[in-house]
This record gives sequence, C-alpha cells and structure tokens, in this order.
Amino acid sequence: MNVVRFAWRSLLRDWRAGELRLIVLALVIAVGSVSAVGFFTDRVRGAMERQAGELLAADRVLESGQSLKSEWLARAREWGLATARTQSFRTVVSTEENLQLVEVKAAGDDYPLRGELRVAPEPFAPGRPVESGPEPGGVWLEARLAALLNVEPGDAVRLGREDFIFSRVLVYEPDRGGELFAIAPRVMMHLSDVPATGLIQTGSLVTYRLLLSGEESALNRFGRWIEPQLNRGQHWRGSSEARPAVGSALEKAEQFLGLAALVAVLLAGVAAATAAHRHAHRQYDATAVMRCLGASQRWVTQTYLLQLFFLGVIASALGCLVGFASQEVLGRILAELFTQALPAPSAWPLVSGMATGLVTLTGFAVPPLLSLKDVPPMRVLRQDPRPVRPGGILVYGGALAALLVLMLWQAKDVRLTLYVFVGAVATLAVLGTVAALLVGALMPLRKRVGVSWRFGLANIPRRARQSRIQVVAFGLGITVLLLLSIVRGDLLSDWRDTLPPDAPNHFLINVQPDQVAKLEAFLQERVGTAPNFQPMIKGRLSAINGEPVVPEEYENPRAQRLSEREFNLSSARQLAPDNRIVAGQWWGSPPGSEAPGQWSVEEGIAETLGIEQGDRLRFRIAGKPVEGTVTSLRSVDWDSFRVNFFVIGTPALLKGEPASFITSFFVPETDKAALAELVRRFPNVTVVDVDAIMSRVRAIIDRVSLAVEFVFMFTLAAGVVVLLAAIQATRDERLRESALMRTLGASRRQVRGALIAEFLALGLLSGALAALSATLLGYLLASQVFHFPYQPGPGVWVAGLAGGTFGVSLAGLWATRRVLSVPPLRILRRV
Repeated sequence: MNVVRFAWRSLLRDWRAGELRLIVLALVIAVGSVSAVGFFTDRVRGAMERQAGELLAADRVLESGQSLKSEWLARAREWGLATARTQSFRTVVSTEENLQLVEVKAAGDDYPLRGELRVAPEPFAPGRPVESGPEPGGVWLEARLAALLNVEPGDAVRLGREDFIFSRVLVYEPDRGGELFAIAPRVMMHLSDVPATGLIQTGSLVTYRLLLSGEESALNRFGRWIEPQLNRGQHWRGSSEARPAVGSALEKAEQFLGLAALVAVLLAGVAAATAAHRHAHRQYDATAVMRCLGASQRWVTQTYLLQLFFLGVIASALGCLVGFASQEVLGRILAELFTQALPAPSAWPLVSGMATGLVTLTGFAVPPLLSLKDVPPMRVLRQDPRPVRPGGILVYGGALAALLVLMLWQAKDVRLTLYVFVGAVATLAVLGTVAALLVGALMPLRKRVGVSWRFGLANIPRRARQSRIQVVAFGLGITVLLLLSIVRGDLLSDWRDTLPPDAPNHFLINVQPDQVAKLEAFLQERVGTAPNFQPMIKGRLSAINGEPVVPEEYENPRAQRLSEREFNLSSARQLAPDNRIVAGQWWGSPPGSEAPGQWSVEEGIAETLGIEQGDRLRFRIAGKPVEGTVTSLRSVDWDSFRVNFFVIGTPALLKGEPASFITSFFVPETDKAALAELVRRFPNVTVVDVDAIMSRVRAIIDRVSLAVEFVFMFTLAAGVVVLLAAIQATRDERLRESALMRTLGASRRQVRGALIAEFLALGLLSGALAALSATLLGYLLASQVFHFPYQPGPGVWVAGLAGGTFGVSLAGLWATRRVLSVPPLRILRRV
C-alpha cells in the first residue's frame, strides 16, 4: 500500500508540473477513435438484435423466386400454423408529372404475423400501429416517396395499368428491420390487387414469401416436411438466418472503420512514446534520490508502472467519453442512410476502449520508463550527460507488439491482421524513407537564406529523428483526408468523364416478346432512338462437365451465392462492342463456323466458379436441361451502362425458351415526360432510371466518406499531438538555444523567425509528402481497381501544401510560445 500511495502522490505532483498531459491527450485520442467506432457499430448491431424476432414478421419464412405451391399453404394450415403471403418486386410508380423506381411489397390481410406495422396520416407525422396491411384499391407510400412524387394522402398514383389511392404513409415494416440501407423507396399494396396491375409477367423478378407462426413443434415438423421438396433458390429461414448479408456487411464495415481508427492509435502511440521519453529523462534526478534513500529497483519499477496504470485508466475513461460523443456525430452523419432509428449503445465498447488505452500505454509508454530502474544513485553527485536508454528491441518490439494486438482485436481475423500489419509497417518504412530524403534536401538551402531561416532550417536535420516522425505523422493524416475529399472527387469526376454524353441512362425490363416491336416504334417516335432489345432467360447452373453444382463445395461465399441463384441468360449473334474475347473464339468466327450448343462466359464469373474454355455447362431452364460447350471467355466493360450478361448462348441453343426482353437507352432531360406515357401504355414494363440510382449511390458514397473523414480527424489530431510531443521533448534544448542566441545579440524577432522557418519547412514537407502519397494512391485506385485513366487536379497539391504549411506552423508556434517569454538569464543559470 505504501508504493500505491507514493505512486499516486507522485502522479499528482508530475501532473501539476505538466509532465504527463501529452500522454493523457494521446491516449484520449487513441481511445476516442476506437471507442467511437465501437459505440457506433454496436448501435447498428443492436438495431439488428433488437428486432431479431421481427426480422421475418413471422416465426419462419419460406422464400422463393417462383410462385409457391398451394399444397404447401394447405399443409401448413392443416397442422395448425398461422400463415400469410407476400410478394416483393421492383417497378415504377407514376403520377401525371413524376416517375419513380420503387420496391413494391404486396401483402394479404394476415400480414404481419409477428411485430407490428406502423402508419401515419401524413408524411413525417408520428406513426401508429395497425393490425394489417393496405385495403384493396389503396397503397401506402414512404414519406420520402410521397415527397419525390409530390403527392399527398388522397391523391392517385399509378402502378402498372391500375390507379390506386395513396391512403396512408408507411412508417415501419417489421420484416424490413434488417434492411439497413435501401436504394428504392417502398410501396405497400394489397396482394389481391397485383393481377390487375399486369406487372408480373414471364421473366419478372419476384420474391414470394410464405410466412408462418405457431407452436415450435409444428414449425419444426413443417420444416422437416418442406425442406426435401425445396429447389435451389428456395429457402426455409428462421430469425437467426434473416439478413445474413447485412451481418456480413456490418462485420466488414466494423473491421474497416476499426483498422482506420488504428492509424490514429499508432500516431497517438508515437506521441505517447515521445512524451514518455521526456518524462523518463526528467525523472532521472528524482529516481537517483529515491535510490539514495533506499528504494530498490523493484520499488522504482512498481512506482512508475502504477503511475502509468492510474494515468491509463483516467485517460481511457476520458477517451471513452469522447468516443461516446463522437459516435453521436457519426450517427447523425449517416442517419439518412438507415431505414430505422438506431438504439443506444451497450457498455461493451467501454471495455474495448479501456483495453485499447492500456495496451497502447503498455506498448509505447512503458518501455522508456523501464530504464529508470537502472539510474545509479551516483547521479545525485555526478550528472551523467548521457541518459540511460532502454534497448531498441524493447522499445520498438513493445510498440509493434501493441500494434499487432490492437489489430487482432479490431479485425478478429488473423490473416487480415497480418496483411494489414505488414502493409502498415512497409508503408511507414516507405514514408519514413521519403521523409528522411525530404529532410536531407533542406541542407543545401541553409546557405541561401538569412540568419533566422538558416538557423530554423538547420534545426530540422539537427533533430532528424524527431523531424522524420513529425513529417510522417502529419503527412499520413493529411494524406487520408486528401484521399477522402479532393482525390475522391477527382476520381468520381474522371469516372464520369469516361462515359459518353449519350451513355444509356434508362433500362427497360420485363418486356414481353409481343411488345418489342411496339416499344421500338414508340421510342423511335417519342425519344428518337431505336434501342436493341435482348432476350433474357432465367436458368440455373446445374452441372459443369457432368458434375452436379453443389454450392457447399465452394469456399468462396460469392461462388456459393452465384451457384444458388438463377442466372439471367441471353443469346446473340454478334459480339457487343463493349465485350472483348480473352480466350477462345466467338461463334461465327470465321463465318459459317457457328455450332448450336455454345456458351460464352464473362471471365470474372468464370474464375469465381472455376469454369474454363472447353467445359460443358448445363442449365435448367423452365424445368428442362439445356447443355452446351464454353467456346469463349469475355471481358465486359460494365461501366458502359449497356445491357450485358454473364453467360450468353447461341440463338439456336436457347431458341424457344421462355424469355422476356431488356434494353438500355439514353433519354435527354427534355424528353423524360415521354417515360410517363410509356409506363401508362406498357404497364408491365419496368423503367429503371439509372441517373436516380446513381444519385442515390453518390449520396451514400458522400455520407460514408464524410463519416470516414470524421474518423480520420482523430488521425490528424494524433499528428498534432506527435508534433507537440516532439516539440516538448526538445523544449529544454530550444530554451537553451534561444537563450544563447539572445545572449549573443539575436533579437526576439530573429528567434521567432527561426521558429517560423522551422515549422513552415516541416509543414511544407508534410504537405508535399501527403500530396505525393494521395496522388499515387489515387492513381493506383483508378488504374488497378476502377480501371479508368486518372488525371489528378492541382487541388491535391494546393490543399496538401497549404494545409500542411499553415497547420503545422500554427501548431508549432503555439507549442513554443514560452521560448520567447522566458528570460535568457533564468535559462543560463540552470546550465
């Protein structure tokens, strides 16, 4: 207990002296960044778990891409189960003036079986529960859809070939709780009204659901009976299996944001280590006195470790408070992307935050203080000019071990952690090398400037290690902010520039064979274009080279999903201009060589599913097998916004199969009124407005990018703390230097000029490093990920150089303001 009390009193004394404040500030930033992400993702996960029982609006759900058999419904009722049916599909809702892509849910009177529906009498009014869905002849619209269509309750809207009365505002659906994000707004209608709309035709993409609730034994009995009868694409689900894709996406987002926050932790750790070095150096004399008074090495070690433990607990608690406040900002930034309000977070992120603080402190700040046990008692009588330093393995090994532990904690994936860890170390090594070269490049400039600038520039290479750390820290923070703001805008602009002005901006789907000629004539007359209609045939891959396709045999999750779902197949005689053969030959090359049973497969999906040229693929189309040989692999320019397919067959191979048609075309803004008439004349045809979807996607990108930028503000703050810690570590040296300069005749103005020169140069180097890194990363993203040319604009360099120069200068001058205010005589008396 004596050592605990002594450690606490020593901590209070050192805190009043200002020794430990930077360590606390660094830990608050580190814990704040990690706990902010933890609190936010915990809220999202809590929203999913809170509604786990409502995610299906039932106890069990049978989901299918084909219409459900009536005997299934009869058997469920025979065994005492309550049932309800829904159908979901995408189409267009229209008024006299507006057109909007929507997601329609058609439900019967018994929906929902679990949870509750909530509606409001007018947009954005408080919701109230109702027992069942819309009445026949009426529809419910989401508030944002009512705003987009400029309609109010009581107005008429058109779905297919029928008009419906907008009767209520849809506020909440229980089985939509797991859909955190939605591209198209929702329309809910009565199930009995669907046939009259004419929206569901051959080839329509519809999801049929049979909802069931009742005794667990009866549900399990029905499940055992129904599962052997299910085809691929039909699923028997409980609440635990609802929305697996959302859970996977959340896990990936949590990993990404957590690893992004660790950049701030790394820089905060560097700041803590730098501040701990100075603190240890200033404790040499006090430790020597303790040793003279009989303190053992164990006592000394326990004292300083307890000090750090107290400090870590306090700083981590403050960091958790900062993180809690910050997650509220994150929630507000991303609020419009969620279909439901997020609940309050749990206490678990507090544990994560506290652990992050203590691990960071242990790895980065403890090693410098361990050297204090080796301070000799003789230091009281003889000042050793060379401080006792811990070994490099202890310092760097502890920091790397702490970083690795934190990455494992956040990523929860050993392989991903190792990739990121090696990448982070390599990146820091490259940035450190570039920073060293930039610092060295300042040496020749000293001879061409005045006295103040010469002294200021000389300080940078004289304190080379601290200078490199400062340049890398600030450069890393500014790089990320440039990448997420200016470079992101440049990438989106360059991507838009790769699209021709008349790139298709609308798709027509669900076109029936007898409507193709009529639609061609309509579009030619009203829009001035005659698009190419292509057949679309639903088929499921059933065998490769005679071997049945079993989704469970694939390790790749995407391959499992692709092998389960139905493909949209097509046929064509000519190769599309945005397709290129990468292996084999297109049929009819040379002319006259076309054989009936041939497939052409897109190279990406071929790699995913393990398909090669020469393989024989069998698809089941409308219950019968269709088999052919893969004679070519294609690369596809998906950014062309033209209709493309993963798998294309020869016309002879797919002749006579049930098909709908699809096309894409460009409609000028001035001619979009024609689309409303198109929907009225062809009610079953779905018009997909690509511009509207891309606007929504861009809005999501902007919101998410803003949230990530907010997380990386912790990185920039950590960079500032690194600068302050490095300045504090050299403060005594700066005080002596300024005192000597003023004693030798230098004015306060010259000393201030030297400081300004040093920090302007550091800021310029940081900004240059950030602009160079952001430009290179932008180029790599454009060429290797998005595959389009990238022309970086001057804004990256202007923002990088200006932000680095002025940001570092202001921070540096504020941190060194005391250098100019302390009288030189007071400093010289200490020397």
